[in-house]
Amino acid sequence: MNGAADKEALRQQMLLRALWGDARPGVVAGWLRDGPRVARGLAAYRANAGAAAERALAAAYPTVQQLLGEVSFAALARACWRRQPPTAGDLGLWGDALPAFMADAESLADEAYLPDVARLEWAVHVAARAADAEPPQGLEQLASEDPATLVLCLAPGSALVDSRYPVVTIWQAHRSTAEDRFAPVRAAFEAGEGECALVARDGWRTTVCALPPAEARFTQALLAGRPLACALTAAGDGFPFEAWLISALQQRRLVAVEATVPHTPEGPS
Repeated sequence: MNGAADKEALRQQMLLRALWGDARPGVVAGWLRDGPRVARGLAAYRANAGAAAERALAAAYPTVQQLLGEVSFAALARACWRRQPPTAGDLGLWGDALPAFMADAESLADEAYLPDVARLEWAVHVAARAADAEPPQGLEQLASEDPATLVLCLAPGSALVDSRYPVVTIWQAHRSTAEDRFAPVRAAFEAGEGECALVARDGWRTTVCALPPAEARFTQALLAGRPLACALTAAGDGFPFEAWLISALQQRRLVAVEATVPHTPEGPS
């Protein structure tokens, strides 16, 4: 019984390898029943899988698709599917590996900014699927509690994407209708400017903006779950916390202020 089960498991493994295209047809054929019919099925599956990969990644990475062109993007999507096929039924959850896949692609070595644009677009995709933010809770603690014991929680889907390239300017240019919408992109590249992008939800809308260094450090500390006092230290002297707080509340980026329980060492028993 074990031998039959092992043989069936190996047959299914070879079928999966055939579906993913990482085994030679001659090797696979010996393990599959009804070879011609299976071959036709595999061909149909691969065609459908390739089309599904293109649709899924085009939905998540529209700017990357525009930058590469539809033909090149389609080839990239199919290659990414073969390298890391989806493991869940919801294709909206698949595609997070594309930025790293692009970074490893020799054909894109001369376009080093593209993986960071892809990182930004995936963050936007994740934020768009995040849960709606609840009304802010615990704000009154800001007036009475020690900042060292408070944690500020940002809205679900909030993320930072730090890049040595002007990824926010690139992303915004591809959504602009201005006649010379790419002029800021050219200027940013000529100046060698990098940007730290904040991706956040404002109601149903996903927003992307470039943060100045102090606010980027502050936000990174909050996203890491560090207390408010630590975040303020990371931001540096002169960080305008009150202005940040007003803006965060207006744009629904702050959803809760929570008190932490300081750790106290246990005394001798």
